[in-house]
Amino acid sequence: MDYFLTEDQEMIRDTAREIAQERIVPVRAELDEKEEFPTEIIKVLAQSDMFGLFIPEEYGGLGKGALELCLAVEELSRACLGVSTSYAANALGTYPILLFGTEEQKKKYLPDIASGKRLVAFGLTEANAGSDAAGIQTTATQSGTEYVLNGTKQWITNGGEAEIYTVIAMADRSRGARGANAVIVEKGTPGFTFGKKEKKMGIRASATCELVFDNCRVPRQNVLGRDGMGFIIAMKTLDQSRTGVGAQGVGVAQGAFEEACKFARTRVQFEKPIIGFQAIQHMLADMAIQIEAARSLVYSVARYVDSGAKDITKASAMAKTFATDVAMKVTTDALQVMGGSGYMRDYPLEKMMRDAKILQIYEGTNQIQRNVICQALIKELSRNK
Repeated sequence: MDYFLTEDQEMIRDTAREIAQERIVPVRAELDEKEEFPTEIIKVLAQSDMFGLFIPEEYGGLGKGALELCLAVEELSRACLGVSTSYAANALGTYPILLFGTEEQKKKYLPDIASGKRLVAFGLTEANAGSDAAGIQTTATQSGTEYVLNGTKQWITNGGEAEIYTVIAMADRSRGARGANAVIVEKGTPGFTFGKKEKKMGIRASATCELVFDNCRVPRQNVLGRDGMGFIIAMKTLDQSRTGVGAQGVGVAQGAFEEACKFARTRVQFEKPIIGFQAIQHMLADMAIQIEAARSLVYSVARYVDSGAKDITKASAMAKTFATDVAMKVTTDALQVMGGSGYMRDYPLEKMMRDAKILQIYEGTNQIQRNVICQALIKELSRNK
């Protein structure tokens, strides 16, 4: 379908596609096998201005928006979800600064982020706080002109690799969710270390590890927004980033579909290619329908986000949920088309299927997204009585 992209948007898509095919595809299996962070690919993305896509021009970025970021993420995900996660998580960590940072904070951090010189990570999840973000145990205690952080963050993408971390910590537990703060913490700050690097089922090229805070002191000026806004900042950040997760779903589904089609045209059974069998044709047709529907929704919601709409929660949750459910369905069916070959590491399908599962889990499980969507629907129905 023609999505009426501008010349700039087509150039961004084509650049990301070229990087994916020339730099990622040849090494994706090795990166996955070695669980190796894609440092060299990150450098290439930085040289191509991909890290500055959504950052305003006054801070060294290209001044684009959610749609442009989705176009880049989709193409990278088509080749390797582990690499695209390392790239997309940078945006997740940056959004709190972009949306709620002071002018001073933006000038200090955004130029280095836009150039790809410094990677970013987002520290929200803990052992007992994920979907229940209000259950955060990490504390930020005020001490004069500083905040002292204590606690552990779990499963943080880009953990250990990033230089800048936007961390949600509890400053006043008596206020519940309204007692959390969002704080910028830089790598190398005394009292800030990293725990174990996780060994994962999929997206193995991305780094996932614990953040450990032991009397880590950060200056008062590193707080984002006002005191007590941490929970709001976290939710607004996720609203902004979920279209990117949807784009990951579209990308990995497209990559899996292409592998299945290629195989079906060359695999011969009963003296003809299996693409000639109606059972296979119907599976491929359903995949194509699902991918195009997911892409349409993700692009539409990304444009809605870029319009400046105030309430994007329901729409972004829909885009994330639908596209990532499609990713799991399509990668599973694509592997089925390839049969035993798809199950072997000689082909990329088994990796795509392993990778796709995380999309239904991170940045809010799809069950939580359905809760969010229904809560928004109930509010709309109440207003329209």
